[in-house]
Amino acid sequence: MRLKATAPIVFAALALSGASASAETPLEIVVLGDSLVAGYELAPGEDYPSKLEAALREAGYDVAISNAGVSGDTTSGGLARLDWSVPDSANAVILELGANDALRGLSPDQAAENLSTIIERLRDREIPVMLMGMMAPPNMGADYAADFNAIYPELASEYGLDLYPFFLDGVATHAEYQLADGMHPNAEGVEVMVENTLPSVEAFIRSIRPQSGGQSN
Repeated sequence: MRLKATAPIVFAALALSGASASAETPLEIVVLGDSLVAGYELAPGEDYPSKLEAALREAGYDVAISNAGVSGDTTSGGLARLDWSVPDSANAVILELGANDALRGLSPDQAAENLSTIIERLRDREIPVMLMGMMAPPNMGADYAADFNAIYPELASEYGLDLYPFFLDGVATHAEYQLADGMHPNAEGVEVMVENTLPSVEAFIRSIRPQSGGQSN
């Protein structure tokens, strides 16, 4: 009789323990991108994903952020390695690709198609996506810039994605935040990018896991 009486309590305790463990599991986010997130010419830990994870944890979010940035990658390259770059355990993806397409003058239509395919394949896997926008360099001309710059807001609207309009906002055209090549962020530039993108990333996280912490909650 005692076993019958206590069994439901034991099972309830186990269920609560399992729910607690699930709630305490860090949100696994993959940043899929190019050299702007890979940490080009930066010391270990100075890359955007590492700094973003630190900032989010300081703000009270339990996250684990993986760096899936590959220097030189285009949208085509990101699509080709999507399946092995984003494991099934991922809870979300921050998608940052397209800068190299613009630098090489590749077709904006093809870049849009590649990004669309990445988004759709992640949606098929039930992995939410946040899109980091990019802008074409001025030397590509007004017509090219108009076509390329429209890619990100159009995709965000089509798929209902969280969008940060320009990933390099506050760093582009600011030499003090760039490496000598005038294109990539230095360590201080990464700090600026993290600070600027943090509110948008926090909102994205809360849309995935509403019970997430954070000082702004």
